[in-house]
Formats: sequence, C-alpha cells, structure tokens
Amino acid sequence: MPIARIPFAALLIAGFSTILPATVPAETVINKTITYFSVGGRTAEELDKALSSHGPMMNSTGTRHPGATKIKFGGTVTYVKHGERCAVGSAKVTLSTRLILPRWKNRKKANKDLALVWDTLSRDIKRHEERHAEIARNHARKLEKDFMALKPEADCERMQARVARLSETAIEKHDRDQARFDRTEAVNFDRRMIRLLQYRLDSMTK
Repeated sequence: MPIARIPFAALLIAGFSTILPATVPAETVINKTITYFSVGGRTAEELDKALSSHGPMMNSTGTRHPGATKIKFGGTVTYVKHGERCAVGSAKVTLSTRLILPRWKNRKKANKDLALVWDTLSRDIKRHEERHAEIARNHARKLEKDFMALKPEADCERMQARVARLSETAIEKHDRDQARFDRTEAVNFDRRMIRLLQYRLDSMTK
C-alpha cells in the first residue's frame, strides 16, 4: 500500500559569462523551451553595450549576460514496504530548462562583416546554453537511477532522510559541473571565437 510521497529538489541556474504496491522503473520528465530578448545596435560597440544592458540577469551575481539557461529540478519519490523494511518504490525526476537567447533586430540591415561576427557569436551562445541543458539532463537521469539503487532502510523516515541527502548531494554536484563548464568556456572564449570566425570565412570563400 502507498505510505508516503514527497517532493524533492528545486534549483535555478543561470549560464554563460535542477509508494507504490510494487517497484516500477524511474521515468525522467524533461521539458525545454527557448525564449529570446531583443538587442539593437549598428556597430560592434553598440551590440556589446546592448547585450550587457538587456541580457538576462544572473541572480547570484547581479550582472547581465548575453544568454542564460534557467533550470528547475523537481519530482516525486514513493516508498514501498519490503517485509519490515522500507524501500524506494518509484522515482520520477522532472526537469524544466528555459534557454534565454539574444535576437538582433537590426540583423537584416547589417553590413557583411558585422553580420558574420554576430552570427558566429549568437550560434556560440546557443551552443553554450544547449550544453547547460544537456548537463542538467544527464544529472536528472542519473539521479533517478541513484534513487532506485538505494537499499532498503529499517523504516520510511530513514529512507526519506537518505533520499533527501542524495537529492542535496546530486544538486550540489550538478551545480559544480555547471560552474566548471562555465569556467572552461570563459578561458577558451577568445580562441574559440577566432577559430569559429576563421572557419566561417573559409567556408564562405570556397
């Protein structure tokens, strides 16, 4: 018989610069959306200023960025009695990711050189945020498997406590992985942009 149902883990991440009668498999529920914010400008300097003033705000730093990924984990874990012990009966992790990307309203009127730079930059921003969403998906799926792998406890209060600890540890690891990705991307940004621009220039001349 069902004896408990609890929600777990909610998290927000910004990027660029979360008892059944028998055991059932885990099932990740993933939702991804993309929204855009407009930027204006007719020069590289104006575009840079527009991104800095209109980009999404990072709550942790209070600064704006040219793109962001908002991530929210949630879901339920249920429990089942195994004799006198309590085990995880099912686990369902939900993940919502919202990519926030820039859209340049003067793109169609831009000169060829500035359009090339913008297209290269905007595609790299999208790639970066898609990677944030992918990292979150990988963690969500792993968390479900880890829930189902938990061994039974003497009672469901202890089982719930283990689930809570596992949720907290998983979110912390997710956060560290996202931050590590941002640091790596920041270090390689200039070199990556030069390589991408050169590649696009070469492709255009062939």
